[in-house]
Amino acid sequence: MSAEYYSTGTDIELFHKAFQRRIPVMLTGPTGCGKTRFVEHMGQRLDRPVVTVSCHDDLTSADLVGRFLVTGGDVVWRDGPLTTAVKNGAICYLDEVVEARHDSLAVLHSLTDHRRALYLDRAGEVVSAPETFMLVCSYNPAYRSSLKELKPSFRQRFMTLTMNYLDPDREAAVVVAETGVAQETARRLVTCARTIREADEVFHFEPPSTRVLVTTAHLIAAGADEWEATLACILAPLSSNGAISEGLREIAAAASAGAQTPAAQSF
Repeated sequence: MSAEYYSTGTDIELFHKAFQRRIPVMLTGPTGCGKTRFVEHMGQRLDRPVVTVSCHDDLTSADLVGRFLVTGGDVVWRDGPLTTAVKNGAICYLDEVVEARHDSLAVLHSLTDHRRALYLDRAGEVVSAPETFMLVCSYNPAYRSSLKELKPSFRQRFMTLTMNYLDPDREAAVVVAETGVAQETARRLVTCARTIREADEVFHFEPPSTRVLVTTAHLIAAGADEWEATLACILAPLSSNGAISEGLREIAAAASAGAQTPAAQSF
């Protein structure tokens, strides 16, 4: 399936030039704004496979590079996703890299400088990265935990592309293209989301993403009531605080003027 992507500027051009010059890329931006879709799209454009690693607290360097395993009575080495990507000249995409432990990320250093090599200390092997290998990381700087931060020395190893939500017309076009809902419905969903995003500084939560709008529109396309779908997919996941939820309902109801918004409806 084609990974459709709507460019927000020069991101495609810059990514392509980084690939040509073998420069690692860091993608930053709010959750659900299209970072993963962008990497998949660029993988297709560059005719390179994408190996995705979802980072988390328990991710170890062995999880990335590989480990020895006992198989059928023999001890064999099994490559991790990073090693597989390097050997195959693929794009290795570390999603939400800020969630990984700093000691786990140290294994990336030799791939992000002039060495362009992966050192497998336990296996006693050095894997040189082919020209087609590319390292891409992403994270959301606005909503990361205050206890987690990427070291400046690590960030400076990458070219950074800052991404954001699409403009209203393009975001509505994505919702229509992905789900087949009417243009008017898509516009109301986008207006609702953008209004909540603007209120984010007051409520301090992670705002609804384009991905969430697509999910909402899928429910509507399946026959769900527009307002009920909005409550279930856009509003309810944002907060369990009753007062905040009520405030969000009022904001969404005002923004979704064309949808049925019964006053008695509740979470």
